[in-house]
This record gives sequence, C-alpha cells and structure tokens, in this order.
Amino acid sequence: SRLILDPVVKMYTGDRERDGTMMDPPDGVKQWDLVIDAIDDVPTKAHLISYCAKLDIRVISCMGAAGKSDPTRVHISDLRSASRDPLATAVRQRLRMLAKKEAKESGEKITNGSGVSNGGWISCVDDDSKLAVVFSSEKVVAKLADITDEQKEEGMHNFGAVDNMRVRVLPVVGTMPAIMGQALAAMALCELGGKPFSPVGAERVGRNIRHKLYQHLRTREKKLQDKLTPTLKEGSENYTTSGTYIGAIQIDPDDVEYLMAELWKNKCAVSGSRLGTVLELYRWDMTKPATPNNLVLMSAKSAQKFEKDFEKLGDGRKGVDDECIARVEKRLRMCVLDAEDE
Repeated sequence: SRLILDPVVKMYTGDRERDGTMMDPPDGVKQWDLVIDAIDDVPTKAHLISYCAKLDIRVISCMGAAGKSDPTRVHISDLRSASRDPLATAVRQRLRMLAKKEAKESGEKITNGSGVSNGGWISCVDDDSKLAVVFSSEKVVAKLADITDEQKEEGMHNFGAVDNMRVRVLPVVGTMPAIMGQALAAMALCELGGKPFSPVGAERVGRNIRHKLYQHLRTREKKLQDKLTPTLKEGSENYTTSGTYIGAIQIDPDDVEYLMAELWKNKCAVSGSRLGTVLELYRWDMTKPATPNNLVLMSAKSAQKFEKDFEKLGDGRKGVDDECIARVEKRLRMCVLDAEDE
C-alpha cells in the first residue's frame, strides 16, 4: 500500500455547497476508515464531528494543548470524560446546540439535555468507539496572549491564519502538541493495523470500591446457585434445566480494576451512567460462567431491570435494545484477560 496525500487549504464549514468534495472519500473507496481531527476552532470542529457521527465514521479528535505542560496528564477517553479542557467543554456545548437545532427543525422530540430521542448522533459524546478524544486533565494556568500594538494598528482580521478563525491564542509549550499528536497517531495506526487498544480512563476507583463490587458479585452468584441447584440437569454440576450456568465466579479482586477502568470506563454499559451512581458487575450471558469476558458494569437501575427481565423472560438481554447489545458484545470481545486461554 502507499500513502496518498491530497492537501486542501480550505476551512471546513459543514455547508455542502461551500465545502464541495472536501469530505468525499477517494475514488473506489466507499467510506473513510476513520477521521483524525486536529482542528483548533470550535465551530469547525463541531461541524466535522457531527458530520462524521451522522455517517457513522470513526473520529479520533485532539483537544486543547495550549496552557498545558505536564505529559503525565494526557489521556484518551470519550468527549464527556474530557475534564479541565476548555476546548472540549466548548465542543460539547456546540454539539448539543447543533443537535437541538436539528431536532427542532425536524420535529423530533428532545428527551434529555444533550440530544434527541434515543440519543441520535449526539450519543457520540459518550461513546469512545465513535468519538475518542486526546486531552490533558492539567488545569490551564496561562491566559490568552495580549493583542499587540501592531495588531491593533493594522487590524486583527489581517493576522488570522484562516478567515473567520480567532486570532488571540493561548501560549503553547511546543512539546505538548507533539505528545498529544503522537498519542492520536498511535491510536489511529493501531486501529488501522487491526490491533486496537483500550485506553485507561483518567478516573481511578479506590481499592475499597473494587473489593465491594467483587464481594457483591460473589454473594449474588452464590445466592443464585443456592436457589437454582434443585433445578440442575441430571448428571450436570453446573447447568440447570433452563440452560442457566451456576457455579463459582471465575475472576479475582485484581480483575475488577481492569473491568471497571479499562473495559467499561467506569460507566454503565447499558445507560452510560458514570461514577456518582451505584455500579455493579453482572453476568451478561447467564448460560456462561462469570468470567472477565462475560461481566458487564451496570448502574443499579439498569441492573434491576436486567434481573427482572431474566426472571420474566429467561434472559436479561431481551429487555435491551439491539444497538446496545451490539455495543456491549463488541466491548466484551475486547477483553484481554482470557486471551491466554483461547
């Protein structure tokens, strides 16, 4: 294969007439594999992300490097998790504004504060499989560069690199854009090479919380085992007549940190709820044992519904929509803890 560069010195606007064929893939290519976004202008960045989200094009986006200097604070996450980043905050707000405007124009019902019914394309804000962002959680300590006398005299509009783009900028330590760019490039290359990695979120969960989740899972599975043991198939030690697996959990306390932080990003796999709500680990497929690649992090509300659907329908997954099932099972396939056993 070979690298084809087609540089276009033009600002993306989101207006098809003005942009022309800028976002069209090369001849013979149906769709882009992914889009790398390193734009430093909020409206342009938001228009590009919304365009890609509507067409289900994967985006890896770089947030603000200005006013930062600590390389140990660089993270990769979904857009909503990007903290202490003014650019990320502004992009989130602009995306919500675009989603609400489109919903109003189309007559769709807005069901929450961030988007339209069923999430719509704005759900990319919470889904790092659609939109992953590289950001720094370091607090910005610098302020916008002062306007010079020369700029005042000749007119600010004459100093912009691109028309309609802001002129005043934050001071930048040269190493930070390079480090964030390398992180972005590493993620893109690994995904294109078929070796994607799962970034560790910026949030850490304490040992006591991890231990509590482990004990809750262990206790819950033991109660289920005691309840269903009388229904075991003849000659089977683990399978009931309905096909449910019962037995000891097959993880240890150290696995919980990986499952919470790396696999499920400290949020409910079904609803997207985050830390601040009660989260628990539940078996996804009840016909299989409680192994790392069969455990899903759920909020108390989602877990309660999942258990009720299991009791009523025989499978908690029957109460979950198809898109969510596909998303959860895609994440479960990324679990690496059992890789040596496969």
